[in-house]
Amino acid sequence: MTPEEIANLLPAFFAPELRATYGDDASRVLEGLAQQRPTTLRANTLHATRQEVADQLTAEGFRFQQVPWYADAFILEENPRSSLWDSTLIKEGNVYVQSLSSMLPVLFMDLKPGLDVLDMCAAPGGKTTQIAALGAGQLHLTACEQNPVRADKLDFNLRKQGAANVMVMRQDARKLDSFFSFDRVLLDAPCSGSGTLSATDPKLAKRFSEALVKDSCKKQAALLQKALEIVKPGGILLYSTCSVLKRENEEIVAAALKQAAKKGSYKIEALDLSGFEGLPLLPSTLEGAVTVCPTALFEGFFMCRIRRYA
Repeated sequence: MTPEEIANLLPAFFAPELRATYGDDASRVLEGLAQQRPTTLRANTLHATRQEVADQLTAEGFRFQQVPWYADAFILEENPRSSLWDSTLIKEGNVYVQSLSSMLPVLFMDLKPGLDVLDMCAAPGGKTTQIAALGAGQLHLTACEQNPVRADKLDFNLRKQGAANVMVMRQDARKLDSFFSFDRVLLDAPCSGSGTLSATDPKLAKRFSEALVKDSCKKQAALLQKALEIVKPGGILLYSTCSVLKRENEEIVAAALKQAAKKGSYKIEALDLSGFEGLPLLPSTLEGAVTVCPTALFEGFFMCRIRRYA
């Protein structure tokens, strides 16, 4: 399909907004939303080494590629996703099925033993369990989730992945008490999911709308203000969404930093992308922020790392 044909399958507001933000690069975004992506997963190193996972994948008949920028990640070839759910790897919690784009934010959090870490919107637990695995059990990790059903799913995944000693807070992260403070905060904010859309999804009109984008922006603004409040001086806040819309990304961050400047000192830190060659990037209007273009391998994604100085 051409970009124009893809645009016609999406809500009317979407393609014009992409073109206003990205110009000619909007066609890349549209083409990416028409792609079928392979199943990707990462080794849960709390249970198994990456080599043990690779050996088990081979033994169970899965063909795969490894990911140059993340040794624990795997891209499956040919095998339908349904067969993976019957594998020993899934049943024993030795892997976690996760998109490559979703794996990125945690890799830029500069995790170190002994740090107090918060995952603000944690369910279903993909990034929480990734933090736990990369921290090798040496972090003080808190996961926040207000939805009871999603919090139950988070609990289940933490247990299955062997992520012990994670404190789960079943409450709205926007209402966290101000006496809480953390060295690292991950805010993978609720969003419209515009970077993950499938242009051929027959239910797309119900799942993605202008109203959803507006509602997401309100939640993001409130969550980011709270995140800026509770990250410690010297600490790092990683803000991310699976959206490619500027109003959920650059505009939210810029407005939040302007407001937070009345109470503290913050600076966006450019992400060091050495070793991440080949990451499909889109231009960003916010210096230091990174927007990943949806492709046949990646979902659309936004990341911004903020350091608090005072």
